[in-house]
Amino acid sequence: MNYLAHLYLSGDSDEIKLGNFIGDFVKGNKYLDYPEQVAFGIQLHRSIDSFTDSHADVKECINLLRPGYGRYSGIIADVFFDHFLAANWNEYSVYTLRQFSKHAHAVFLSNFLLLPMRVKQFLPFLIQHKRLESYAQRENLFQVLEIMSRRTSLPANSEWAMAMLHQEYHQFEALFRSFFAEMIDYVETDFGLRISNP
Repeated sequence: MNYLAHLYLSGDSDEIKLGNFIGDFVKGNKYLDYPEQVAFGIQLHRSIDSFTDSHADVKECINLLRPGYGRYSGIIADVFFDHFLAANWNEYSVYTLRQFSKHAHAVFLSNFLLLPMRVKQFLPFLIQHKRLESYAQRENLFQVLEIMSRRTSLPANSEWAMAMLHQEYHQFEALFRSFFAEMIDYVETDFGLRISNP
């Protein structure tokens, strides 16, 4: 799961949203250094990642992407899944994607001192380029992948990824919907969170 999905799966708590957002950047038991609900969000992030990594629908997506990305295929699946969440946002939330994103930005900025350094560094870019909202448009994913390939070890194979998304769009979307319904149920049942649905 990528940023948008992690934020969505945090329920109504701003503190849990914050923890879920920074989860990748807080290692080991460092979560104990944060306020209780933020720490809960960090642990939730880890549980969401574990659930995702072991899910059959996600593994099927990764297998489709493996020819172009090998061991990095899961990263591309995360981006694709955020796209399907954003593109179908009105099915999942009573708020518009713009409202949800602006609120998330406000949470990040009002808790800026709590953010890990790497998050502080990329947050202005995320806000300025409306990254959470940009996932809704399929054509924006190419730029997202290009930026990731320049800044990380992700292979520079964006054209292949976009061709694969176009070719197998309906299959990827069906796998996302099946997986995400189970993910929502998991978070609500095991963590007692109420996830916003229309």
